[in-house]
Amino acid sequence: MSELREEALKSKAWPFDEARKLLKRLKGKTPEKGYVLFETGYGPSGLPHIGTFGEVARTAMIQHAFEVISDIPTKLVCFSDDLDGMRKVPGNVPNPELLEQHLQRPLTSVPDPFGEHESFAAYNNAMLKRFLDSFGFEYDFYSSTEYYKSGAFDAVLMRALENYDAIMDVMLASLGEDRQKTYSIFLPIHPESGRVMYVPMKSVDAKAGTITFDTEDGEEMTLPVTGGNVKLQWKPDFGARWAALGVDFEMYGKDHSTNTHIYDKICRILGGPAPAHFFYELFLDADGHKISKTSGNGVSIDEWLTYASAESLSYFMYLKPGTAKRMHFDVIPKAVDEYHQQLRAYHTQDAKAQLNNPVYHIHKGDVPHSDMVVPFAMLLNLASVSSAETKDAMWGFINKYAPDASAETNPVMDDAAGFAVRYYHDFVKPAKVFRAANAQERAALEDLRAGLSDVEVAKAMIDKKNADMGKEPADLSNYGLTDGDDLQALVFAVGKNHGFENLRDWFQAIYEVLLGASQGPRFGSFVALYGVEETIDLINSGLNGDLLN
Repeated sequence: MSELREEALKSKAWPFDEARKLLKRLKGKTPEKGYVLFETGYGPSGLPHIGTFGEVARTAMIQHAFEVISDIPTKLVCFSDDLDGMRKVPGNVPNPELLEQHLQRPLTSVPDPFGEHESFAAYNNAMLKRFLDSFGFEYDFYSSTEYYKSGAFDAVLMRALENYDAIMDVMLASLGEDRQKTYSIFLPIHPESGRVMYVPMKSVDAKAGTITFDTEDGEEMTLPVTGGNVKLQWKPDFGARWAALGVDFEMYGKDHSTNTHIYDKICRILGGPAPAHFFYELFLDADGHKISKTSGNGVSIDEWLTYASAESLSYFMYLKPGTAKRMHFDVIPKAVDEYHQQLRAYHTQDAKAQLNNPVYHIHKGDVPHSDMVVPFAMLLNLASVSSAETKDAMWGFINKYAPDASAETNPVMDDAAGFAVRYYHDFVKPAKVFRAANAQERAALEDLRAGLSDVEVAKAMIDKKNADMGKEPADLSNYGLTDGDDLQALVFAVGKNHGFENLRDWFQAIYEVLLGASQGPRFGSFVALYGVEETIDLINSGLNGDLLN
């Protein structure tokens, strides 16, 4: 056994934990179909949201972890439930009036309101595949419409007919009295209107392979269950799909967890073993509401990629899948900086720590080095005070801090500079609120300005702080006004010398007076990046009231 596999079998990282459970469930044996099937489900009733991406990303992480601890072949499938009827018009698409007349028709029969594809489902499917391809996922894309119409599901549909009463018993036990009267596991599709019909069955004929029912207009109709004439209700569809495809693992949101026993029972009735499951907590918008494809709340995949890298999104998805996540724009900067912190840490870690590092799972073990010489949060503040409109303007400041860096040698840094400009102008700038300094803060800012203007004055301030704290004088022979640590020592000393009992109040004052925000960067590092003279000018503007809204 390789050292990597040996460590992986012990790793506490959640993808390895789930992979070990699956391997144990399979008893270490290859399924009859020759591979382990990991499936993710997706309903194209609206534009793909970040939760859909997260499901695929997390499943792919578990798939890779399984491949590390086992030699059994694997396959990842993204299944689109595009034969579902459109129940309501999404609130985030153009030409909504175009869709109104197509309610209850399968999503593959609803026109594309964007005018780019043959149907609304095709548009959403194409968008999802584009996102998945851009992230480098290796997957097969299956369409529910194609599987039902091609006959690929005919065998399982016939088994559902043969076991109609048993499946109905499972479903009726989960429904209220009124719903029981009208429920059927089969949803016929009207051959003329093309609409999915939610009607009870009058009879089912397993030998003939047909169902008989009354349409909404009272007309009795008989249809074969095969060939795409009928689809299954969504709960039976889960179990039937697992049985038909031989799914071994599926992850889904916690809102499905109460139905898992239903899916499992139906899968077993239809002749398949129930797969392993993994539930993740829900994604919430800024107001704490579950994000939804049809309402378009929360952050879209496109929106995240407008302001940050794909890898930072994968990092966000890795973190604590069992904890609900608020998906709003203010989580992006933190995710970017934490991702790069983990990249830098990875190459200093032993094998055990590396397998527990999120970036191992994001990059499937082929982890790059970070070329981010300046944190993303710092770039946002730099964009703020410099009013930068382009990333080229940002590079003028970055090179003060890191003279050897360039767009060519630091392409990730270059992208981040552009992301920071966009993010600042769209989210930070509109929310900035400057205030005037109070007497204590004004005196401290004046001293900070004096220390930045004269290195000997700065040394004297640091010596005074040390003496007041009962410390030995520091060796300041090499102290300068270009190094971030030296500059931070000056900022710290000024705060102490001016009686800020909690230095957090001093730093908050700096941010609110000079940057228009209650939080900000490590200020010494910011000065080294922005420039001493530029910071002196910024302090002057803050003290003169020039920055006030």
